[in-house]
Amino acid sequence: QVQLVESGGGLAQAGGSLRLSCAASGMISRINYMGWYRRAPGKQRELVAGITSGGSTDYGDSVKGRFTIARDSAKNTVYLQMNSLKPEDTAVYSCNAQRDGWTYWGQGTQVTVSS
Repeated sequence: QVQLVESGGGLAQAGGSLRLSCAASGMISRINYMGWYRRAPGKQRELVAGITSGGSTDYGDSVKGRFTIARDSAKNTVYLQMNSLKPEDTAVYSCNAQRDGWTYWGQGTQVTVSS
């Protein structure tokens, strides 16, 4: 089992920044991918950003150039730096980890961006 705990959500103004953290614990040795997804009201869940164990990253089109995903392997933590926030970034952001074909999710953290 892998446990994921997110933190760092909250309220920001348009143009502002927030940083989300996702701390992994448990059987973390073979996690090969961690990512952030989001779900806005009335919309499907979408990929925000992901990072492989080798350090390769991918981003959703709507956040490219504004968001950055990074990891601290020593702390078993993945970060999502969100800059130039827009009201349409408002959503519940959830951390995801993949290990041995299994997918694990955190509880989610709310991000609200006011105009």
